[in-house]
Amino acid sequence: MSLRIPCLASALLAVALAGCGAGQAHNAAASQGQVSAAFKGSPPALASLHAQADQLLDGGSIAFHARLHSLRGLPVVVNKWASWCGPCKSEFPAFQRAAVTFGRRVAFVGIDGRDQNQAAASFLRSFPVTYPSYVDPQEDIARSIQAATFFPVTVYYDRHGKFLYEHAGAYPSASALEQDIRRYVLR
Repeated sequence: MSLRIPCLASALLAVALAGCGAGQAHNAAASQGQVSAAFKGSPPALASLHAQADQLLDGGSIAFHARLHSLRGLPVVVNKWASWCGPCKSEFPAFQRAAVTFGRRVAFVGIDGRDQNQAAASFLRSFPVTYPSYVDPQEDIARSIQAATFFPVTVYYDRHGKFLYEHAGAYPSASALEQDIRRYVLR
């Protein structure tokens, strides 16, 4: 069985465990000083991502795939989220931490799916991240990477742009996310 198409029972279980009414998430963003220190000397492609922290980028699937192409040579973690998604909110602090911890070696990119730009921008003010997200109101980007079924979804790519793994549903903890980052893109 391909890892790209998760077993329906496993995916449904992940969504059920994540729950629609996830508990109150707390901002886990690092201070600007911590981020600056963590990212000092980042490769140019990662520095470009970091310079677009919290931005909602337009351009659709073409711009998203051009960005993925520009990140060749680096492993990439793509997280599809939405401001209205309870499980997305519950896992966002884990992404805030992981993006700083691994941000000099791993590219993080967001996809904001089926959302309103104003709501998404407000959400990012509450939960700032060190990378941009591409606006995907019709889920064209998500469909292009076969991630349109669930919220949230995290997709892993190797240094050559090859798909490695898809995690459907929210990560239950920062350590679970970090474990998958180590397992799939830092091996």
